[in-house]
Amino acid sequence: MKPEIVTLSEKKVVGMHITTTIAENRTAELWRTFMPRRKEIINAVNADLYSLQFFDPSADFKSFDQFSVFDKWAAVEVSDFEHVPPAMDSCVVHGLYAVFPYKGMPQAVDPTLQYIYGVWLPASEYVLDNRPHFAVMGSKYKNNDPNSEEELWIPLRKKSDR
Repeated sequence: MKPEIVTLSEKKVVGMHITTTIAENRTAELWRTFMPRRKEIINAVNADLYSLQFFDPSADFKSFDQFSVFDKWAAVEVSDFEHVPPAMDSCVVHGLYAVFPYKGMPQAVDPTLQYIYGVWLPASEYVLDNRPHFAVMGSKYKNNDPNSEEELWIPLRKKSDR
């Protein structure tokens, strides 16, 4: 599996977020809260959904485990930040990313992630950068369907830029 390497220009997103862990996994709770309110975001640029993860800047992914805390977002891309609904937040994502296609059930993504972080990344000319990791769930995304498709965006920087 070979990713597309993309330099992402500024992308504005608005949504809701929670603090969670893999063991606690409050993702379903987040999306149940966000989806009924999504229509309040009046300046969405399309129907794509974004699932962002913000990790502690001091996080060492070699020691990351099921109890490591991170911030999880459910969001949509917007044209501007002039109409952020109450109890929602905004952020900007940009920079160099590896984009991996993923097809399958959400709970079956672990082998793909293990390949990305354990095989592809160490063998590449890149290291992880301290920016949001995210998934884009576009028109081919079907919740809990084995034929569902999405994109996994992994933030990078060149090893030579350390």
